[in-house]
Amino acid sequence: MPKKIDKSDADWREQLTPEQYRVIRQKGTEPAFSGHLLDNKASGTYRCVGCGNELFQSDTKYESHSGWPSFTAPAADGAVDEEADDTLGMRRTEVLCAKCNAHLGHVFPDGPGPTGQRYCINSVALDFEEGGAEGPQGSGVDGTDPIE
Repeated sequence: MPKKIDKSDADWREQLTPEQYRVIRQKGTEPAFSGHLLDNKASGTYRCVGCGNELFQSDTKYESHSGWPSFTAPAADGAVDEEADDTLGMRRTEVLCAKCNAHLGHVFPDGPGPTGQRYCINSVALDFEEGGAEGPQGSGVDGTDPIE
């Protein structure tokens, strides 16, 4: 389990861009189909923009056609936390960085196998580190469309 990071609001504002702060500290959402990592096809690791925690690997990324980068599973057990989110008049499950509590996005039970999960994550909440992991190949994760 990652050691928790505790920073003041002023420290977060100094470290992050206004858009990063709005999304990861104020639980915002970037507009659909606008994220810089949506169509990223490179192999590598997706890390938290707030603390560098390893969150997702490219071999679990797939094209969900939702407008946000989507993954079938976190990089490791304990990489993310999940909490009930009852905002907007609906029940969803929020995904948070387990290390710095950054809002990343939401997880839905409509993804492909083997997990059946769709981790729908804001690009602005992520840094990408190229190399190391295998990217989507063939027909995509369990028959889904690969990132093209």
